[in-house]
Amino acid sequence: MQKILWTVMFSAWCCLSAAVCAADDSYRAQMKGLDEQVQEIKSDVLSIDAELRRLEEKLLYPSNTHVAMFVALAKDDSMRLDAVQIQLDGKLVAHYIYSYKELEALQKGGVQRIYTGNIATGSHQLEISVMGKLDGGKDYSRTETFTIDKGIEPKLVGITLAGAGAGQAIQVGDW
Repeated sequence: MQKILWTVMFSAWCCLSAAVCAADDSYRAQMKGLDEQVQEIKSDVLSIDAELRRLEEKLLYPSNTHVAMFVALAKDDSMRLDAVQIQLDGKLVAHYIYSYKELEALQKGGVQRIYTGNIATGSHQLEISVMGKLDGGKDYSRTETFTIDKGIEPKLVGITLAGAGAGQAIQVGDW
């Protein structure tokens, strides 16, 4: 009788263990399913965010009024650029002070988008002021005025800066 009792108890224990293992496997499967759903939702949210950003840019900067200005340093120029200030039609639109890392990136051929905005079609006055230091440590400051013409297409304006020894210190052109 004792042998039967032990066999029944052992069988019951095995059944209980199997049930616990099955429940554990079911729990793991549910968690894996939930984790996959969370990853899908994250992916959907990121794609929606990217689309909203594109729509926001189209709304804020329609292509017929869009203007963007980029700053670059002239090739092989040794001027240490400290700051750039840009006025468009007499209004200050950009003022930027450069860190060492940013200056280093510009000297290696990098380009900085300094301004994005809207302007009407037609001619506009662009005043660019540059502050920095020349090779010998002498302070350098220069302001030049340009006229840019905005058509119905987006306008990309490239501003190339150079020290005094490079002839024309500030050059403006379409990109």
